[in-house]
Amino acid sequence: FREIRSFSEAIKLSYMCILSAFSRLQSNMSAWVIDEYGNNGVLRFTEEATAPSISSGDDVLIRVHAASLNPIDIAMRAGYGSILLKLRRDLMSLGQNASEFPIILGRDVSGVVVDCGSGVTHFTPGDEVWAAVPPWKQGSLAELVSLSEYEVSHKPSSLSHTEAASVPYVASTALSALVNAGGLGRDNCADKRVLIIGASGGVGTFSIQLLKAWGAHVTVTCSHNAEGLVRGVGADDVVDYTAGDVAAELGRLEKFDVVLDNVGGGSEHWAPDLLKAWSGAKYVTLVTPLLANTDSMGLLEGGVRSGLALSQVAVKNMCNGVFYRWGFYAPDGPVLDDVSRLVDTGKILPVVEATFPFAQVPLAFQKLEGGHARGKTVISVNQEAQEGMAGTEGVEENTSEAGGDGAKELN
Repeated sequence: FREIRSFSEAIKLSYMCILSAFSRLQSNMSAWVIDEYGNNGVLRFTEEATAPSISSGDDVLIRVHAASLNPIDIAMRAGYGSILLKLRRDLMSLGQNASEFPIILGRDVSGVVVDCGSGVTHFTPGDEVWAAVPPWKQGSLAELVSLSEYEVSHKPSSLSHTEAASVPYVASTALSALVNAGGLGRDNCADKRVLIIGASGGVGTFSIQLLKAWGAHVTVTCSHNAEGLVRGVGADDVVDYTAGDVAAELGRLEKFDVVLDNVGGGSEHWAPDLLKAWSGAKYVTLVTPLLANTDSMGLLEGGVRSGLALSQVAVKNMCNGVFYRWGFYAPDGPVLDDVSRLVDTGKILPVVEATFPFAQVPLAFQKLEGGHARGKTVISVNQEAQEGMAGTEGVEENTSEAGGDGAKELN
């Protein structure tokens, strides 16, 4: 038995060495890129994209098995956040004309580590991992992606790569909003009432499951045909926003401790009134004007205008006894470690609506852009590694796990 185990370990070690050596030799890779901002027509497939490599001690190089799309990918394709993100990509671009193109989109990744920097201690080649890719880094619609060790987490053993790729971005966004902005956590949710506006998208369905795992009472808004999904993942009360005056309907319910708004727009005018006044209740929106303002007004004026707008609305709501806060997507590997444990214990399930082969990335964008998403749209990048996947000529859809009503979830 020991000889068999040693032989198995030797094979694994040899495989890891091959992966690492191959990654160092690979200079080009297949990827979907954009060379300018615009509609779906700017997406371009290439087999000559520059492959990432290990450039610092904490780098982790990942071979992508699956990725998924989020509303932010559509927005970034059109140039959303381009000024701040370009600055973050290269601080030296301030006042210069260095091009940010080509850009690879995709904020979710599930794959296998192929190489690590000298300072990496938590991962080795061959490890199955998942991560949310920061928007200023090249994304996951490619064969390889490079991230820092602290942005990566070991993939839940109970999920396939296809399932795992649907989780990291929405998990990072939801946890940042609910914990950092909303002040919620596993130890203080037992008596909390939470309202999620636009709950049938990726962030909403994850948030429902997380809050229920923490013991909160969860009320959500969605359309009638998404009610089955949100109840299926744990929602206690469901209000159909298409059936009439949703604000009046919610106003008949007991007040809430936290409101998480995935839709924005008019809802931020009436949703704070649903909170328990003078009790520390918080309204958190994921639809903020910061990046849109810097895009249209420039870095300085846009930043100042956004700060003033936030201050004015926050003070107004504070006078009414509630807090108004913006929530932001924040990639964090250690946070995903906690999510992985919840997934492997069955507390959180992936919600995948459709799976597209890598060759059909533009069709996947069209699907997401049509709105009313019913869960996540996943891209199978490394087809050979996916068990039970459809061939490259078809698209898998799972409408029984559907749920999303055009939530913007942008920040």
